[in-house]
Amino acid sequence: MLVWLTLSVLNGSMVKTFLKHSFFYDDPRYIMFICMVINDTIQLTLVTTLYVVSYVFFKILASVCCPLVMTAVLTTRATPLILAGMAVERYLAICFPLHYQQICTISRTLLLVAVVLFLSAAMPLTDLFITLAKEPVAVFRESVFCDQYQLFRDRAIYYKNCAFDIVYFSFVFLTLLFTYCKIMLAARAASSDLVSVRKARNTVLLHGFQLLLCLLAFVVPSLQAPLIALFPRFGVEIRYINFLLVYIIPRFLSPMIYGFRDEKFRKYWARHITCHTQRVRPALKFTQR
Repeated sequence: MLVWLTLSVLNGSMVKTFLKHSFFYDDPRYIMFICMVINDTIQLTLVTTLYVVSYVFFKILASVCCPLVMTAVLTTRATPLILAGMAVERYLAICFPLHYQQICTISRTLLLVAVVLFLSAAMPLTDLFITLAKEPVAVFRESVFCDQYQLFRDRAIYYKNCAFDIVYFSFVFLTLLFTYCKIMLAARAASSDLVSVRKARNTVLLHGFQLLLCLLAFVVPSLQAPLIALFPRFGVEIRYINFLLVYIIPRFLSPMIYGFRDEKFRKYWARHITCHTQRVRPALKFTQR
């Protein structure tokens, strides 16, 4: 809960910084970045809620669990697609600087965000439709352990998700690989502005590392059950470590990629945090008196 609170405050300060300065609205990469931050905040809040619920109540009504799980799956699936979009934006900025303004417009950026949400929602919605087609509605009045695979139990859903994941992550991986190679070629050919090219290359590398962390969300859960079976005395610890690896650590990268590395955003973000801290300190002194 402490990690969730810390990240929520951090991400909330970034969203507030973005909203307070209208010139960020005219830059596609900052729009996609703030979408990533909001998506990660919602996803982290939902999975933390599900994690706490699993310990406090263990089982809850399936009708309550369903929207929580579906939204958590949607936000989890949206992260790699936003990463791919951000990598393509950096590729266009470096390799096509003269045509960047015409290609990366605000309307196209918002359309891309809408497409990402649509594609991310497709999988949990199809899971729900398959369950409604094959299971009686009374299933949603039962108490279940709130987990995606406990809620959507049909075997066809499992095979469908495996096929979807292979296509999904292959597309994102190939997109990141393509943009990285193109930026590397641009770096070799560039005679000026090598700093921008180097930053773009490092950003795509960080996106690739973040994608690998996102893959843990689909690999680790399948390893969790065998590990708990081998070490039943450490079941709680295994679940907790998996939770940190899969959901907590990847959420630290989004603030680092743009919040700390981007000089323009960092300047206004630091100013916002400093002003907020200066307001809080006099209030604390007054309370102590």
